[in-house]
Amino acid sequence: MELNDDNLQTLTEFLRKTLDPDPNVRRPAEKFLESVEGHQNYPLLLLTLLEKSQDTVIRVCAAVTFKNYIKRNWRIVEDEPNKISDPDRSAIKANIVNLMLSSPEQIQKQLSDAISIIGREDFPLKWPDLLTEMVTRFRSGDFHIINGVLRTAHSLFKRYRHEFKSNELWTEIKLVLDTFAQPLTELFKATIELCQTHAADVSALKVLFSSLTLISKLFYSLNFQDLPEFFEDNMETWMTNFHGLLTLDNKLLQTDDEQEAGLLEHLKSQICDNAALYAQKYDEEFQPYLPRFVTAIWNLLVSTGQEVKYDLLVSNAIQFLASVCERPHYKHLFEDQNILTSICEKVIVPNMEFRSADEEAFEDNSEEYIRRDLEGSDIDTRRRAACDLVRGLCKFFEGPVTAIFSGYVNSMLGEYAKNPGKNWKHKDAAIYLVTSLASKAQTQKHGITQANELVNLTEFFVNHILSDLKSLNVNEFPVLKADAIKYVMIFRSQLPKEQLLQAVPLLIAHLQAESTVEHTYAAHALERLFTMRGPNNTTLITPAEMAPFTEQLLNHLFKALALPGSAENEYIMKAIMRSFSLLQEAIVPYIPTLIGQLTHKLLSVSKNPSKPHFNHYLFESLCLSVRITCKANPTTVSSFEEALFPVFTEILQNDVQEFLPYVFQVMSLLLEMHSNSIPASYMALFPHLLQPVLWERAGNIPPLVRLLQAYLEKGGASIASSAADKIPGLLGVFQKLIASKANDHQGFYLLNSIIEHMPPESITRYRKQIFILLFQRLQGSKTTKFIKSFLVFINLYCVKYGAIALQEIFDSIQPNMFGMVLEKIVVPEVQKVSGAVEKKICAVGITKVLTECPAMMDTEYTKIWTPLLQALIGLFELPEDDSIPDDEHFIDIEDTPGYQTAFSQLAFAGKKERDPIGDAVGNPKILLAQSLHKLSTACPGRVPSMLSTSLNAEALQYLQGYLQAASVQLV
Repeated sequence: MELNDDNLQTLTEFLRKTLDPDPNVRRPAEKFLESVEGHQNYPLLLLTLLEKSQDTVIRVCAAVTFKNYIKRNWRIVEDEPNKISDPDRSAIKANIVNLMLSSPEQIQKQLSDAISIIGREDFPLKWPDLLTEMVTRFRSGDFHIINGVLRTAHSLFKRYRHEFKSNELWTEIKLVLDTFAQPLTELFKATIELCQTHAADVSALKVLFSSLTLISKLFYSLNFQDLPEFFEDNMETWMTNFHGLLTLDNKLLQTDDEQEAGLLEHLKSQICDNAALYAQKYDEEFQPYLPRFVTAIWNLLVSTGQEVKYDLLVSNAIQFLASVCERPHYKHLFEDQNILTSICEKVIVPNMEFRSADEEAFEDNSEEYIRRDLEGSDIDTRRRAACDLVRGLCKFFEGPVTAIFSGYVNSMLGEYAKNPGKNWKHKDAAIYLVTSLASKAQTQKHGITQANELVNLTEFFVNHILSDLKSLNVNEFPVLKADAIKYVMIFRSQLPKEQLLQAVPLLIAHLQAESTVEHTYAAHALERLFTMRGPNNTTLITPAEMAPFTEQLLNHLFKALALPGSAENEYIMKAIMRSFSLLQEAIVPYIPTLIGQLTHKLLSVSKNPSKPHFNHYLFESLCLSVRITCKANPTTVSSFEEALFPVFTEILQNDVQEFLPYVFQVMSLLLEMHSNSIPASYMALFPHLLQPVLWERAGNIPPLVRLLQAYLEKGGASIASSAADKIPGLLGVFQKLIASKANDHQGFYLLNSIIEHMPPESITRYRKQIFILLFQRLQGSKTTKFIKSFLVFINLYCVKYGAIALQEIFDSIQPNMFGMVLEKIVVPEVQKVSGAVEKKICAVGITKVLTECPAMMDTEYTKIWTPLLQALIGLFELPEDDSIPDDEHFIDIEDTPGYQTAFSQLAFAGKKERDPIGDAVGNPKILLAQSLHKLSTACPGRVPSMLSTSLNAEALQYLQGYLQAASVQLV
């Protein structure tokens, strides 16, 4: 694509169409952009547009498209095409910093993100001048430019907060500190002076304070891994100024908005984080400054109001106290009973109250409320922080803290009892307090695993929780109902089973509540209860115990999906999946009606897939329906196909990328259920599965390979007879996969199925070419994973076609090739093969080579006979060799970049491992003994003499054991 006006015009039109709400206009435009993004100059055209277009909307759209393009394509992945040419890469890096700094803020943010994505891959080695280019801009004095640099540096260095320690990381951080720490400190001091100079100029202060906030964030990132020497030497400068900013109260910067945090709140929140980091990690060095920070933060907490805009500040301030009170040598600061009472009274209790803002979120923004309350999302709430502070204080002062709070809990419950309609928020706070007091350790899987012995959870459940669950009006006091459900859910491992069983029908009733939070919590609680394990590793709640409620449970769960706001509620869908899994055959009578509802739901979400978890559980539920019903009655598979195929066809025709891997898995599951033939509806689809475009997407590869394996297993012969022209296409897929280090094992899965299930004559003419391709790959890049797969394949070939055929095909490629493969690959590497079936295939294959290949007895190959036998005995008796050479790096499928839907495996579409040898060989050791006996009777005296001269004593001893077990002798 040339850099010219015509192309800029075309690109502008397509970008405008991508913003069109009509999918018939939008989708083709998106497809067009996808088709041209591999062309040279495409990113430069986008950068030209975002710089020069007259239309602001187009500029922003070009910026977002550019960032997403960089996100998808910048990382170079081995075996994958490099979508951005080297000249384009150089041009982008040469211009992007300048462009970012001269752009308006909306575009600056997108380009700043793009720089950090490029930086993650190329900085420092391939982009050494990035930092110096940025640091020189600090001197410009223009804070629009300075803030652009700070914002970019922040997105670049942010990853230091969660990277694992490594030499590369330390080297990079050291380089950054050497270039950046001094100018950053100078900028920090200069900015603070400017704040004093411009103390009365509100517009200047806004810019300066946003700089100070970014500087404080950078301080956190650069100090996170370890305390750098530079910052230790300059701690006085930083901490004194941080303390000054914490106590500063400039009236000009206060905002009237009660919801949105202002610049002051953001800055102080970050400073609280910085102080907490030093208090936790560098307590010795920070000790001189700690008391004044504790005082400043305490005063801040006591004087800050309940408005939402202060939430982040308050929660970070409380988290600071929580991190300090957990450290043994700050214990003395909290020992005084009056201090504990004061913290409880002035900080914890007020911040546990359910405010009107929380009530609004509960009613109008339930998704966000659930994310914060259930999943503990990153947006720290006051309640979460107060809860952490309670836990921190309980570490050293469990007794006194529990005693202080028990008084509060009782008085709150008393207030509630006087007038429930008016005082329900008191009970809500009481439940929250009990929860935070009682929970010491918690996991996603088991809820609270360790509880405070001083709190009687069962008694509290009976006296205060059960009444809310039992209330006949599920829509009354929804917040208290949600609290009660959550109590059951988090203390499920602490409450006795009879109370959980008592709760199940009550929770089912709450699935009908109008409140989204309430019916979501009910679904989530049921799902968690159903996953609890009982004493003998079965589920704690059995299908028999669920029998009286089964119909109501299924009915209410599906009805809940129709409630406003829950059409794609992932918690309800997960509860449906878990109910199917728990109840097993008890769901069979309901499936005919339920499958219609599930397919209808699938059709509607496929129009615009937006909730990945919901979609995943929906497909899991479909798989469970199929498995459970077909297990009870295998002939029902055709009725599932009738229900599902119309929707699947639509998904395939509309190329709904997110759903294709799932559809292929469900189709595999259905096809594997058939006896030994392929229905016509599948054969019609077969040619489409070989289209190269499907194999371009990493997420499609594992499920497509499995689907092709199912085709081969159920109808290898019919493919050979009615679709022989498709065999080259099938081998083309194998050739593509085998060339990739990430997917070569998938290529072998396919190849093994071809060898195992296709009639031999249908692939005779391709066999030699297959082996040549494998050798080319062996010469090009030999990885442990490839060799393991290669060994399994050649031994399967030997089992299927015989040892002579294996020797002949190797030697037809190059004389003596067979011996080289045995000597250089099979003997040294077979110990690495893992997996019971794989080992069995190798054992039977090697046994055939040893005993059914005349060339092994009377040519130059004879010298390999004993080492090969020794290797086979080693495969039986020695531990598996799982060493991997140091220089090897396997790309994990999950690591491939960008928006490709990575492969999401469906747990309930699991495939049974297949043993191609089956019962023909029970014990390979016995087979070896019998085959050696047969060989020795054919040529008497040869085998014992070969063994006695060169097999080591230990191996010989094992072999004697096999011969005895098989009751045979060598002659």
